Amino acid sequence: MITLYGVIGDPVAHSLSPAMHNAAFKALGMDCYYAPFHVKGRYLYEAVNGARALGFGGLNVTVPHKEAVIRFVEADQAVRDIGAANTIDFHTNKAYNTDAPGAIASLRDSGVRVKGRNVLVMGAGGAARAVTYGLLKEGATVTIANRTAPKAADLAAYMREYGDVFGTGMDSLAEKVAISDVIVNTTTVGMGEDRTLVTAAMLGPEQAVFDLVYKPVETQLLKEAKAAGAKAIDGITMLARQGALSFEIWTGVKPPLDVMERSARDAV
Repeated sequence: MITLYGVIGDPVAHSLSPAMHNAAFKALGMDCYYAPFHVKGRYLYEAVNGARALGFGGLNVTVPHKEAVIRFVEADQAVRDIGAANTIDFHTNKAYNTDAPGAIASLRDSGVRVKGRNVLVMGAGGAARAVTYGLLKEGATVTIANRTAPKAADLAAYMREYGDVFGTGMDSLAEKVAISDVIVNTTTVGMGEDRTLVTAAMLGPEQAVFDLVYKPVETQLLKEAKAAGAKAIDGITMLARQGALSFEIWTGVKPPLDVMERSARDAV
């Protein structure tokens, strides 16, 4: 009997997760199928319990439901620390966050170490929460820069028990970039547009730039990073790794990461 999985969000049509997971299921010969489901916030409880009642193996959760969904399932320790989940396993009825370890795996697999290094995280939304948590647990010093400085300060205060973290605005951004070893963009700037918050003139070849945006795969920020000789890491890198971690939580099987990453790139 086929086992169903899916991703819930609002919107969700843009998700590359179905292509990734179905490619992995096919490669492993597993009788499973993964589909996207458009769920409005007011129906989140019904959607989660309906999927459970229908015998789904698990769900991924994307914006804007990552924080609200933890009211309806048991959260693991990382989810409680971060305050957001992106994976539900119905075998255990637990919620997990694979964004944080997925981001760290992306940096590590790209040859970037963060322990003892200064990392600038641009943005203070849900993605920034997970990335900041992962970086702090790895021993990085994090500066969160956000257009609304009080929001960055609030997130920094929330995360401070896990390490050295500071919140600030986007003013004097070039100076903040200059003192950072790694720059991570968690904002939507660059999604479907040629805008960037950081230019080549602000960067140097000793730095690494990680953009969570994956449409387009090579954002203007990554073009600027390459022009400066910096290491450039795209959003598909993280998407595939967090997806692979979800897959393993659900099935107990380590999926072919190369298949998942290639299918996501082909689907963009």
